[in-house]
Amino acid sequence: MTKEVKRMTPNVTVIIPSLNPDEKLRKTVESLLDIGFTDIILINDGSGEEFVPNFPKDLPNCTLLTHEVNRGKGAAMKTAFRHFLETGRTTEGVITVDGDGQHLAEDVLRCAEEMCNTESVVLGVRDFSGPDVPPRSKFGNRTTSFVFKLFCGLKVSDTQTGLRAIPAKYLPEMLAVDGDRYEYETNALLQMGRLRIPSTEMKIRTVYIEENQTSHFRPFRDSFRIYSLIFKFVIKRLSQFLKFLASSALSFVLDLGLFALVSWLLTPLIGDLTAEVLAAICARVVSSLVNFTVNKKRVFKSSAPNKGTLIRYYILAVAILAVSTGGISLFSLLTKMAFSVESTAIKTLVKGCIDTALFIFSFNIQKKWVFADNNDQHN
Repeated sequence: MTKEVKRMTPNVTVIIPSLNPDEKLRKTVESLLDIGFTDIILINDGSGEEFVPNFPKDLPNCTLLTHEVNRGKGAAMKTAFRHFLETGRTTEGVITVDGDGQHLAEDVLRCAEEMCNTESVVLGVRDFSGPDVPPRSKFGNRTTSFVFKLFCGLKVSDTQTGLRAIPAKYLPEMLAVDGDRYEYETNALLQMGRLRIPSTEMKIRTVYIEENQTSHFRPFRDSFRIYSLIFKFVIKRLSQFLKFLASSALSFVLDLGLFALVSWLLTPLIGDLTAEVLAAICARVVSSLVNFTVNKKRVFKSSAPNKGTLIRYYILAVAILAVSTGGISLFSLLTKMAFSVESTAIKTLVKGCIDTALFIFSFNIQKKWVFADNNDQHN
């Protein structure tokens, strides 16, 4: 085996989970050593006795971890992550690689370099448009990518890629991801989205050997696990939005009730106009504080400090009020200039559309900014 390293290889640990491997595992390891990687962790995920000799024990810079029984790819990856952290490795991160020859050493190197340069998770994504891609792989990935984008708001070109470069600082989060089999990889992407872990994609060459027949992916069982996770994610987000809707409705009713009550109490004392102004201010302050409290504790379950979240909450409220008022005023002005008409019905309809869009916008901004510090870990 001759080493011909053309450029300095990044200080990254390679992780290769494997179940019942053939000779391609050794070739994969040799190619990674040849290109310059100096720390490789292999995981025997409960392989049969006849497959154990295929794990290269005579090659340098390799660590072999063994599961006595098959526990799944996700469990194997977490075993490697845990070993990485417990042994105090000083590499910049890890890169997971399939041991069946589908990932070329050159692509592994490029992804590792990109991770080190950007300090973000790098996904090695395959091109599924080629004629050599097995139909089940093409259909499965396109379907999952579409569902990810539609229901989870995540744009991922290759949801099941096994080539993932992960900076060391994110490994504790990856260890906390649920799932032990192929659903782990899907759940990891959802967790990255929840925690806003930065990620980037890198195109890699698509290699399918024998129509991908050596894959241990079980189309029905593993697909069910994957889509179950997505379904649970969607239900959780829908539930959160419905709570947000209920909180807003509560605040609206409280605002109207307080306005009516304060106006009724103050009008005999200070007159109609002054009473209405004070009632409006009092009702809006109280209802907004109630809305803030309910959203923080019940909807987004944030444990962030009250001061910072309250400031962001009112900044958002003022911005939304300005956009709503400015939007309807601008529309009225444009309508009057273009058609010389001013319709209350049209303005009301436009205001309804603008406020509906702003309501959805407010939900997302409150989730991702106002109450962002800890809400993703709790939801």
